[in-house]
Amino acid sequence: MAHPKRKTSRSRRDKRRSHMRLSLPKHVLCPVTKEVHRPHEAYWFEGKLYYQGQVVLEKTSPDNKTKPEN
Repeated sequence: MAHPKRKTSRSRRDKRRSHMRLSLPKHVLCPVTKEVHRPHEAYWFEGKLYYQGQVVLEKTSPDNKTKPEN
C-alpha cells in the first residue's frame, strides 16, 4: 500500500477538493405538483409530503384530532 513521504498541507489538500463544490445542486420538476425540488428527496407541498410523485405522509394539526369519548 502506498504511503506518502510528506504530510500534505491543508491548503494543498483544500485546493484539490475545491472543484467538487463549484456546481449547483440539480433540481427537477414534479409532474404531479409542478413543484421544483431536489431529485431523490421527499418534499412538503400544501401540508403533504411527496416522494416520487406520490403522497407519503399528510400533516395533521392538533386541532383535527378527535377526542376519545369517556
